[in-house]
Amino acid sequence: PPPSRSPTHTRTRKAMPPKQILKGTKGSKSKTPKTKVVRFQIRCQKPVDDGIMDCASFEKFLHDHIKVNGKTGQLGDTVKIVRDKAVITIIAKAPFSKRSLKYLTKKFLKKHQLRDWLHVIADTRTSYELRYFEIQGDDDDEEED
Repeated sequence: PPPSRSPTHTRTRKAMPPKQILKGTKGSKSKTPKTKVVRFQIRCQKPVDDGIMDCASFEKFLHDHIKVNGKTGQLGDTVKIVRDKAVITIIAKAPFSKRSLKYLTKKFLKKHQLRDWLHVIADTRTSYELRYFEIQGDDDDEEED
């Protein structure tokens, strides 16, 4: 006779329901995966109006320094840079980091010795703006006169 087991070791299997097949899913997969397109804007209106910064040189800097597949200067079809007066728009296929744009913007400002007067602010979820530092000491001088 087979060895007897205690009741704690016995298990009863529950019947599993049959797998459900969803209608319309078989064969409906597209051959080309859709890539998400992201848009980022960098607004540099104030420094351009004051004449301390050239937006065209900033656009060229971004074109030369944005990396695609580990290579700089070869944007191809994945990244497009469009300039409209003082607003630079970067249209890229995801994944593309907004943070890298901030890094490159700060690098440009440092190269042109503008980092002491301008800083990069995220004004919306998909855009940055270049603004002047607000110095608190200027208001006190005017009040004393």
